[in-house]
Amino acid sequence: MPAIFAHRGANKNSGADKDLPENTMAAFAAAIEVGADGIELDVQLTRDRRIVVCHDETVDRVSDGHGLVVEHTFEELMRLNFAANLPDQEPARIPLLDDVLALLAPTDLSLNIELKNGVIRYDQLEESVVDAVHSHQMADRVVLSSFNHRSLVHLSQIAPGIRRGVLYSNDLADPWDYATRIGVQAVHPSGLLLRGRDDVPTFHAAGLSVRAWTLDEPDQIREAAQLGVDAVITNDPQGARAALA
Repeated sequence: MPAIFAHRGANKNSGADKDLPENTMAAFAAAIEVGADGIELDVQLTRDRRIVVCHDETVDRVSDGHGLVVEHTFEELMRLNFAANLPDQEPARIPLLDDVLALLAPTDLSLNIELKNGVIRYDQLEESVVDAVHSHQMADRVVLSSFNHRSLVHLSQIAPGIRRGVLYSNDLADPWDYATRIGVQAVHPSGLLLRGRDDVPTFHAAGLSVRAWTLDEPDQIREAAQLGVDAVITNDPQGARAALA
């Protein structure tokens, strides 16, 4: 059975009445509570170089603020409500990566940290994330991923002991060869790219783990499991677990 990773935390929960705000401590705590095997989240740098957890480059969609994450200090971001798009929820603050690492350190959950440096090339984001992971002694339970594949190569040079996964959403020719060449240990494809194909055994033969995103429908989750993926990344980890039961 594949591992279940909570995408931006357990922000959807088939057993609850309300959705939770994505990439918040409430969603991460819920992922632990429902028995997820791991958590997936996104990191960026603030103007004062703090590592915060946020998916979009701007805060507009998920908060009551406006503008780029990198244009705000952490103190300014802390004044915003990151549950603003869910008016039935209590206000939520933006977490630091350190907050999530501290939450997960006493558990046995894994953590997939996606570096959001494909649009804005944050200087020293890789070094900052690696330092945070090491400071919480989580290197053996973390995988670093990015759509910026140059960043993954840089990570292989500065932190060869931390696993890396190449994110991609478009078809690649012989992606197992490409992933091996840039020195990652895993591939993180859109789950749709695997459908109707027998690629997973080829990835495994190349020594690569396969974590498919973002699958919420029970039929899609079961299909991915039948294909042999190592992990399913989902917004609803409790529903995914039920689909595989």
